[in-house]
Amino acid sequence: MRKSRLFGRIALIAGVLVASVMGQEGAAKSADQSATKNTKANHAYSGMYTFTKEGEFVQLTVEDDDSITGFVSRFGDSESDKGAFLDQFFKSAKLDGNKLTFTTEIVHGVSFDFKGTIERGEGTNPGDEAYFVLKGKLTENSSDENNKVTSRSRDVIFKMFPQEAGPDPGHEEIDYCPARSGERLRLPAAFF
Repeated sequence: MRKSRLFGRIALIAGVLVASVMGQEGAAKSADQSATKNTKANHAYSGMYTFTKEGEFVQLTVEDDDSITGFVSRFGDSESDKGAFLDQFFKSAKLDGNKLTFTTEIVHGVSFDFKGTIERGEGTNPGDEAYFVLKGKLTENSSDENNKVTSRSRDVIFKMFPQEAGPDPGHEEIDYCPARSGERLRLPAAFF
C-alpha cells in the first residue's frame, strides 16, 4: 500500500513537472510567433517619406534585426550649397513599437532630430500614398562659423510615397502565351 502511494505521488509530481515544461515551451513558441509578426509589421514601415520641401525625402529601412537605417535627402540652404542635393545618413535611430526617433549626421553645419510615431495615414491599401505617415517633432540644428548652434523645432507629418504594387503573394502569376506553347490562337470572325 505504501509503495503504491509513493508511486502515485511520484507520478503526480512527474505529471505536474511535464505539464509545467510543456506550458513554458508553448509560451516561448507563442512569444516567438508574436515577435515574428511584429518584425513583419515593422518591415512594412520601410520606404520613402516626404520631407520638408517638394523633392526632398526621408528613406527609412527596418532591417532584419529590427534596427533602423536611413537618410534624409534634401536641398542645401546655405550660400555654398544652395540647391545642391545633400544626403544626411542616420547617425542613430530607434524604433520601439511605432515610436520612432532618429538623428542625422551633420552635413554643412546642419543636422536633424526626429521624435514621433509611425501611424496609419489616409492611404487605404498598402502601397498607396500616405499608407503610413511619420508624425512628430522635427528639430533642425544649425551651426555657424563660430560653432554657435541654433535649433528650430516644428511639428511635422511626412507621408509615405506610393510604392509599386508587386504581385499578390497569395496568387501565383501565370505566364501563358499560346505562341510559345505551340497552340494556335483562334480569334472570332467578328474580330476582323
